[in-house]
Amino acid sequence: YGAGCVAFTHHANAILCASKNNSWDETLRYLSVHDNRYIRYFKGHRDRVVSLCMSPKTDAFLSASLDKSIRLWDLRTSACQGMVQVQCSLQPSVAYDQQGLVFALSPEDGVLKLYDVRSYEKGPFDTFKTAPSGPRGANQFTSLQFSYDGRQIIATCPNQILLIDAYKGNILQTFNLPEKYGNDSRHFFNASFSPDDAYILSGSPDSTIRTWNSKTMQEVACWSGFRGIPTCVKWAPRRKLVAVADTDGGLSLMIPRQSHAPVSGV
Repeated sequence: YGAGCVAFTHHANAILCASKNNSWDETLRYLSVHDNRYIRYFKGHRDRVVSLCMSPKTDAFLSASLDKSIRLWDLRTSACQGMVQVQCSLQPSVAYDQQGLVFALSPEDGVLKLYDVRSYEKGPFDTFKTAPSGPRGANQFTSLQFSYDGRQIIATCPNQILLIDAYKGNILQTFNLPEKYGNDSRHFFNASFSPDDAYILSGSPDSTIRTWNSKTMQEVACWSGFRGIPTCVKWAPRRKLVAVADTDGGLSLMIPRQSHAPVSGV
């Protein structure tokens, strides 16, 4: 079954992982990397899990699957704690806020729904229509992340990144990703805030990583040198370190430069 989507837990030597593409087993696994032993299994999804999100405060976590469901779990028990059904044209995405009190999900193109973790069964307490209508799937959010101060959300579409006001739902800025000429295959990207919310990073179809200043909205860096397309970019929450996974199977650890001038190279 391999390992696809992965999320760190609050334990330094344990992670959550989902099965990779086209696996026959969609069980989530709680893995001890210290002795390579599975601590617990979480069964319930009937299709590939494409998003995992750990609560920043508790042992609760969320999973989003192509079976059009969002499931709520707790690391301390194998039983599913709750479920929200969604309708997605591409793949669902889910994210906790930094206090672990609210989670956001995108059930359809350009729609963002906010739920109170303590009363999610009552439905969303706020719904935002954040993107214009277009071809089916063009405005589906494939990745979500709250800023560390909880005021903004970055939502990744197939060809662009939206910076959204988490309170009002209006789009603050749109960052367009360049196309990779001669390649029609679609890749889903995610974007990441720096721990101080000053910068936004994202992989790009032209095999680079783009960095924008979240205040001025200007692009301040472009890192190249990846063999594949860097689809997954994560900024460490407490370190000046960026982890990058690309489509060629590469994993890179990067230390951003002090200079805010555009740079190239990894």
